Amino acid sequence: MKIAVIGSGKTGGKVAEILEEDAIVFNTSNPVTAEKLKECDAAIIFVPGDAADSVIDDVLESRIPAVWGTTGYEWPDDLDQKLKDKEATWIIGSNFSLGMNLIRKAIQLLSDESEKLKDPGFHIHEVHHTHKKDSPSGTALTWKEWLGRDAKITSERKGDIKGIHTLEIRTENELIQLKHKALDRALFAEGAIWSAKHLLSDNPSEPGLYSFSEIFDKQ
Repeated sequence: MKIAVIGSGKTGGKVAEILEEDAIVFNTSNPVTAEKLKECDAAIIFVPGDAADSVIDDVLESRIPAVWGTTGYEWPDDLDQKLKDKEATWIIGSNFSLGMNLIRKAIQLLSDESEKLKDPGFHIHEVHHTHKKDSPSGTALTWKEWLGRDAKITSERKGDIKGIHTLEIRTENELIQLKHKALDRALFAEGAIWSAKHLLSDNPSEPGLYSFSEIFDKQ
């Protein structure tokens, strides 16, 4: 198995570290091309949103399965159809923590049951390292989507924090908190590798575009 690792930042570097000899790293000294990617079985991509346009066409043209951890990027509306036309399968995620999918289910439950509370207010707060470019984080935006309610989102950037997300539900007389803290970037790397292995399994998803949560729920 040979996995193209595109993006040599903090998380991409952790992916390459875990994969060891199975990783083929693409960076400024080894730029991405469709022909090079065709020599790989799949790709795991952790590039910032402003760099996605520089690699998306080559990944699409290669037709290999791909896992994208890019945030702060507006995916083309016709991407799902383009992938089907190329018979390629991509998984995208704002956060590749497997445990984050447990959080998703908890958030959906809290959203449903909060209707029983009197005038609840919702607040999502996220904290990341100082080099993270997008704000609020893709995960915070996804939490709001899962919640399905009007929620205030606030952000902090400090130190080398891997990611802390907190949902607060506040009423006049009580405060409910749900928190997820990433302790090591291996968490995200392992989830992305897990997703790539699904794409290369004996029973992969059909061509098209999928979210990480969709793939999690299928397993």
